[in-house]
Amino acid sequence: MQNKSLSINAISTAAAPAAIGPYSQAVLHNQTVYISGQIPLLPDTMELVGNNIDDQVAQVFLNLSSICEAAGGSLDSVLKFTVYLTNLEHFGAVNAAMETILSTPYPARAAIGVSSLPRGALVEIDAIMAL
Repeated sequence: MQNKSLSINAISTAAAPAAIGPYSQAVLHNQTVYISGQIPLLPDTMELVGNNIDDQVAQVFLNLSSICEAAGGSLDSVLKFTVYLTNLEHFGAVNAAMETILSTPYPARAAIGVSSLPRGALVEIDAIMAL
């Protein structure tokens, strides 16, 4: 769907979890894609992946990658990630995943400790990507 007055286009793919509220998986405006926070849901079942941080971080990045590709980019096109963790001791798992799947120069990043996330997830990550 397109909002002509602001030139905003919604991005959607079945390869990532459907939105679980009134928001888009991502929106495109002026060659910038704003990707909604992704939690570790399997797209087909909408069930949370495992209960360990490594599995959950891997699924979140798979979901983000699918949305990036649907928008015409890739994880390497991301300018900034914001990481939300229910336990900041899990920050190492996020670093390890990012080192494995991203190329330099790495994007900017913020990490925030939160008390809880939707569906009991341990991690949520949103992104801003340039095309």
